[in-house]
Amino acid sequence: METTGYIPEIEAVKTQLREWKKNNRISEWELPYEEILTRLTAAIFFVTPAAGTDIGELWAALEIHDGLQYRPNDEKKLSGLPWRVEFNKGFEL
Repeated sequence: METTGYIPEIEAVKTQLREWKKNNRISEWELPYEEILTRLTAAIFFVTPAAGTDIGELWAALEIHDGLQYRPNDEKKLSGLPWRVEFNKGFEL
């Protein structure tokens, strides 16, 4: 059984997002339901790039994590932020 809590792969992404926020490359980020996640492939991050940020550079930097996918967050169900970022190409249990 997998456990919740400290997941190194999730923490690595969060560290990058915190750094980008500190350096004004993004203005906001969210990770809904973080407390119940057991793996990076289940995590859905949401981000708002800061004005003037080259979003392509952000995506390129996140490619160090397997399975990167991103798209506009048109649904706005889990978050109101404009971009949805996942690390799961295809469905995986």
